[in-house]
Amino acid sequence: MSGTLLHLMRHGTPELAGRLLGHADWAATDAGTAACVARACGLEAEVIISSDLTRTRQAATAIAAPRGIAPQIDPRWRELDFGAWDGADPAMLDQAALAHFYADPDACPPPGGERWSALVARVGAAIAALSPRPTLVVTHGGAMRAALALLCGFDQRQIWAIDLPYAARLTLRLWPGEKPWAQIAGLAA
Repeated sequence: MSGTLLHLMRHGTPELAGRLLGHADWAATDAGTAACVARACGLEAEVIISSDLTRTRQAATAIAAPRGIAPQIDPRWRELDFGAWDGADPAMLDQAALAHFYADPDACPPPGGERWSALVARVGAAIAALSPRPTLVVTHGGAMRAALALLCGFDQRQIWAIDLPYAARLTLRLWPGEKPWAQIAGLAA
């Protein structure tokens, strides 16, 4: 069995780059969307899925249009909800609280925000719903890291060690089932 290709792409540069956007619905820049389109050029994908936030839908729509595919919208692929930190500049936050969050995002979620385990659970449900066809999901850095934790067994320290800049594409070879797992097949950053 050869597995199914699952491409996870982070949205393009948002209008408020560098912020903890979370569920804040900011658009991507035109250049950011174009970077995603360029990164998807020649990519094998029969299905295109996007989170429901504008910055991902822009890229998914632009990638899908010339392929004659209608992108599917799935809110389970949203970024972590940063609660009171949504839209915040990390430099303006309490640095000790931010460090605790990065060290253990499940035990120390953002104020009023989502726990890491909740993000992993909803991304896991989205993965379980995927069809066994080559798929591109335009999503967020947190959701991509949650998929790596779930499918590849990376712990919290390891997931932050992987650089996923805007428009990065992570390709996984996915073996579905009761306990799905994946192998990293490529990273274009």
